[in-house]
Amino acid sequence: MPKQPESFLPLSQATYYILLSLREIRHGYGIMQDVEEVSKGEVKIGPGTLYGAMGKLEKQKVIEKATVQDDDRRKYYQLTDLGKEVLQLEYKRLKSLVENSGELIKEMEEK
Repeated sequence: MPKQPESFLPLSQATYYILLSLREIRHGYGIMQDVEEVSKGEVKIGPGTLYGAMGKLEKQKVIEKATVQDDDRRKYYQLTDLGKEVLQLEYKRLKSLVENSGELIKEMEEK
């Protein structure tokens, strides 16, 4: 039986940003650059972490290799439909966490 998208949650911060960077087809170095840019420098992923995560995500069918014309040297990746669903669910989960706790955190700061 295929895994349900919910079973992948919660994602690590690095995995979330890797999936987010695959909103378009990219190769490994492009993913590392995009993660750093999108996270405003908060998250820097090294090659070891990246390729470890990518191997696991590919096995889980969350991402897949993509074919890109004119570049035989690099491996490119894209989200699968499952990957898109996992990313959207995690976004909704995180958004809900922040929305549900925002007022309470403000109250704590005011005390």
